[in-house]
Amino acid sequence: MSLTQDDMESMRSVRADLLVAYEAALARVNGVAAVERALDVELHPELTAMLGGGAISAVAIGKAAAAMMQGARGALGDRLASGLVITKYGHLHGVDSDDGRIRMLEAAHPVADASSLAAGRALLQFLDELPADRPLLMLVSGGASALVDVLAEGRGADDLARVTRWLLAEGLDIGQMNRVRKRISTIKGGRLATRIGDRPVALLLISDVPGDDPKVIGSGLLVAHEEADLDVSDLDLPDWLEAMCAEVPALAPAEAFARIQTLLVACPADAREVAATALRERGYRVREHMQLLEGDALCAGLHLARLSRAEAGSVQVMGSETTVRLPPEPGRGGRCQSLALSAARELAGRCAVLLAAGT
Repeated sequence: MSLTQDDMESMRSVRADLLVAYEAALARVNGVAAVERALDVELHPELTAMLGGGAISAVAIGKAAAAMMQGARGALGDRLASGLVITKYGHLHGVDSDDGRIRMLEAAHPVADASSLAAGRALLQFLDELPADRPLLMLVSGGASALVDVLAEGRGADDLARVTRWLLAEGLDIGQMNRVRKRISTIKGGRLATRIGDRPVALLLISDVPGDDPKVIGSGLLVAHEEADLDVSDLDLPDWLEAMCAEVPALAPAEAFARIQTLLVACPADAREVAATALRERGYRVREHMQLLEGDALCAGLHLARLSRAEAGSVQVMGSETTVRLPPEPGRGGRCQSLALSAARELAGRCAVLLAAGT
């Protein structure tokens, strides 16, 4: 089937509308606005009261760390006494590099390396040097699991990179990956709580995971865990990885979390709802999928293409957390590109438009 000139013009119009909806979705889950809303005393009086009216220090970790720290600066002003930003290489835009209060670090993602361990050491040093009674604002977003880590004594960058390559090559979902990451880390799975002292902590989360479980976001650095949350018995771990899992300290006790308040400030559902609303306002018939699309990205692309054929004339809007099984010598690109290319083969010759994009 060949496309007509009218088909091409229609697809260009739909593409433009999808991009408008995408921009609206991005604005809704933007880290700056999300943190500013969270620190609004009228919207969250209990959380802001816990932080008090004096000096506050902030840590931001994740791909949205720069934006979240920018939101903290805007909301707190001169009350922000010190800050630490740990984000992916090339993601420091938005933070004033001349602000002497804030230290900014870049680390590797998605394959953790020596920079991730250096970031972990910097995180512990930052926490250790804070005044004992100063409130802490902890800002965590997607990517934090790879960006920062502290391993058991004697383990280093080669061990961490080997684990991450194994996780990616196996095509595990985010929950499975994070269970393994927690098993080998001295700060994940809530263990970082043993390093914050008796200070009040506001933990603000931007979720990119199915179910928005705080234990999964950033591998639950400051979230209480039980042993079952770190169970990896269902995974076929190689012997070398089993050995690493046996080296970590015990989980943090319940009292370590007594003064931590957790708030989810943005999630995939927020972006989905705004995108769907924007498209409805433009006259489209929209089907909004409440469940995240999970699983292999190539299979997900085929599913979406066939769904488009079955429900022609409507727009399907959904969040996703797909995975890619890497070959021995992977090329460039990621999950969205894999999904889009898979769908494109099925959609070839049809008047259909697919937008696969990250937030």
